[in-house]
Amino acid sequence: MRARWRTASLAAGWRFPSDWALPEVDAVCAAVVRGGKPEIPLAGLARARAAAGAGLAEVLTDLAALHAVLSDPEATDGFVSPDVDATPSRLLRLTALAWADVAMDQLANIEVIDPLTGLPTGAYLRTRLGEIYRGAEARGRRAAEDYTLLAVGLDLSAVSGWSRVTSMILVAEALRAVLEGGESIATLGPSTIAAVLPRDGQISSKAVSLRRSLHERLSVDAQFDELTGPRIRLIRLPSTHEGACELLARLSRS
Repeated sequence: MRARWRTASLAAGWRFPSDWALPEVDAVCAAVVRGGKPEIPLAGLARARAAAGAGLAEVLTDLAALHAVLSDPEATDGFVSPDVDATPSRLLRLTALAWADVAMDQLANIEVIDPLTGLPTGAYLRTRLGEIYRGAEARGRRAAEDYTLLAVGLDLSAVSGWSRVTSMILVAEALRAVLEGGESIATLGPSTIAAVLPRDGQISSKAVSLRRSLHERLSVDAQFDELTGPRIRLIRLPSTHEGACELLARLSRS
């Protein structure tokens, strides 16, 4: 039965044959062969599939392959026609819920990081700004009284390929080097990085240091000769968190 199930699942589109076999597969087969209820081992298999990175559609198709094999015992070669819609709804439901239980837990624990720059994405900065606005409200102050937004943008219209990639990596490095006081930094788009700075009297000096650091990094390679100098802006935070989120959205498209 295990071999027929595997054949049916692969034929139905299971993408990575080497990943199909799991210990939980054997648990399902054992339950079926013994004539027991497969619900518990199927839920265990769905959780294991989710932990291994299998998508829900793929998991449900695999379940349909099992159901098709069990429904046609004469198909000894495993060549059947899996149909998700023909699979009992209770099995679909428990499999989907078990898969989602693990998949959603993984999603909640994923750190939102831009793979290019290694910086958090705009989602992180929106969350951080929400904390700042709530804290300011609790103190009876405005967020703009204690923080400001620094945005660094590059005009990448004249460059392409690795030059675009490398330039943003260098900008991220410059921001990390200059902003060492725990400031919140994030990538907003393909050509914009922003940071929330405390209004501690050092904003101007940090902006000057950042411009110098960017110049040093972007002037050492001839591939950046056609790159327009980075635009550094200090932007006053809006009066509300919603306004700040809209501002980040505009900057991400600039």
